Amino acid sequence: MTSQCCCVKKTKERDEKEIKSLINRLSRIEGQIRGIRGMIEKDAYCTDILTQSAAVGAAIDAFNRELLSSHIRTCVADDIRRGNDETVDELLDILRKLMK
Repeated sequence: MTSQCCCVKKTKERDEKEIKSLINRLSRIEGQIRGIRGMIEKDAYCTDILTQSAAVGAAIDAFNRELLSSHIRTCVADDIRRGNDETVDELLDILRKLMK
């Protein structure tokens, strides 16, 4: 697999290292979510649940940073080199969404 972006089709081939890293992050987040559910089912104290929820939010933010970094280094950079300025608008739009 290559790390080239096929932005015309809005897909991207990722190398095995990137896939593994992203999947591992998502698996940890999944486990944290299941843990929070278990805490609720076991009547855990509110602040303990909120602490775990904040940890999930931080984990999702880390996932988003990793994915965004890869996107900028590949899809965005490649499209800018090709003169496709629409990608910059798309990047700005996603940054607005992430910064809410």
